[in-house]
Amino acid sequence: GSRTRGLRFYQPEEFTIQDAAAYFRFLEEQGILLDAEARKASIQSQVAALAASVGGQAADEPGLLAEVTDLVEAPKALRGSFDPTHLSLPREVLISVMKKHQRYFPVFKRGGQTELLPYYITIANKPATGSQPFEGGELIVEGNDHVIRARFADADFFVRDDRKHKLVDFLPRLGTLVFQARLGSMLDKSRRVTALVEALAGTLGLEGEARATALRAAELCKADLATHMVVEMTSLQGIMGREYALQSGESPAVAQAIYEHYLPRYAGDALPATRPGLAVSLADRLDSLSGLFAAGLAPTGTKDPFAQRRAALGLVQILLAGEMDFDLRPALQAAAQHLPLPASAETQAACLDFIVERLRNLLLESGLRHDAVEAVVAAQRHNPGLAGRAVHQLAAWVARPDWHTILPAYARCVRIIRSAAPGEAAVPVEPSAFVEPAEQELYAALQQTEQAPRQPGSVDDLLNAFLPMIPAVDRFFEKVLVMAEDPQVRHNRLALLGRIAALAEGVVDFSRLEGF
Repeated sequence: GSRTRGLRFYQPEEFTIQDAAAYFRFLEEQGILLDAEARKASIQSQVAALAASVGGQAADEPGLLAEVTDLVEAPKALRGSFDPTHLSLPREVLISVMKKHQRYFPVFKRGGQTELLPYYITIANKPATGSQPFEGGELIVEGNDHVIRARFADADFFVRDDRKHKLVDFLPRLGTLVFQARLGSMLDKSRRVTALVEALAGTLGLEGEARATALRAAELCKADLATHMVVEMTSLQGIMGREYALQSGESPAVAQAIYEHYLPRYAGDALPATRPGLAVSLADRLDSLSGLFAAGLAPTGTKDPFAQRRAALGLVQILLAGEMDFDLRPALQAAAQHLPLPASAETQAACLDFIVERLRNLLLESGLRHDAVEAVVAAQRHNPGLAGRAVHQLAAWVARPDWHTILPAYARCVRIIRSAAPGEAAVPVEPSAFVEPAEQELYAALQQTEQAPRQPGSVDDLLNAFLPMIPAVDRFFEKVLVMAEDPQVRHNRLALLGRIAALAEGVVDFSRLEGF
């Protein structure tokens, strides 16, 4: 029909619509903001104004802002308060209670987001503008004050009760928390993580105090899961672990590594900043992925109850960010050795494929060329950190104006090898069998290239070493008939080209590039 209703208790109760424009005008008069961006902007400005009125500022909370924007249609910001004595609780506890439970915007002292003020801002679904006066704000604030008071009282009780014990005292309780039926409890998992950190210490360059810190953090990394505060609010895992570790007398480095081992928790989150935190984070993810694949619980479709996609993404993000030389194959094998069930070669290969797919997606989402990603991942799939660096390097080379002379020189060597009979190029190069000066010149250039210093997986080092060879490669193909009738000459020439083709092994598969 042509009649509509506005907000409850607002007049007129019903309205006859003449046309679409009249409908929108009526809603605007009621204070309803249909456009989501307009609602978001209104909420932002109202929150900022209320925070400023008490000498504070609201934090930048894009996730919370988006959620609240979709919860209301006529946003009205209201400021409430709580007992300042609650500010003695850990800051993250207060923020989590306000954001997760109540969808409140915390208020910080102006100039930073470190010190909270005893205020919060809630968004009511009442008109902020329009022809109707705003009523009931005091009652809404009073109700919210009662709720937050009860929430903080509960949190205060949980924290005080948890602090009666040292963090290490919660370890036995982990035995009652099941990680996965075939993989045991969270206590079993924490022990596997500790053993894996020990196994990876050399690879990760952990020595002395850093190694001891990583091992202690691995031992305690899951202990806060058995605390009352984390049982009540699982989003505080790691945060409370750090808090309780410090309170228990653990070193700040151990406490920080406990916190960092959960990083990154979501897209755009911070990454581990310390080497011990990074080690425990990698070990935790490797144990989860290796174990769950061995148990036949690889994600299928949209089902991922153990958040393995997030674990693999976090693993890859850490390795990419540090351009770490970290081979996943021995790492997964080390993780498998500590599992309570056998991990077959097939499940380990499937687990590696799963991680590599996350690597490929991350690189593509960053805007890198598809063929450059495929060319590097084909050769360095087992080493995400070096692969990420190599893709960026290759993308820069492909964009060079002289690339059309570099790729063809290498491609000619590879294509002729592929056209040869099996085994023809699989012989040692014999310099004494060279017939043409161009052969000797190319062999001399190859020796210099092979002796040039190269970092593992570096496309820059590979191509910088190959560049001086290009004139010799071009002259070779101009002056020399590779497929000579004499088998010894032919095989020797093919072996020489095979040595050139082998320069890129383990770095990049140029045949996957456009124009090869």
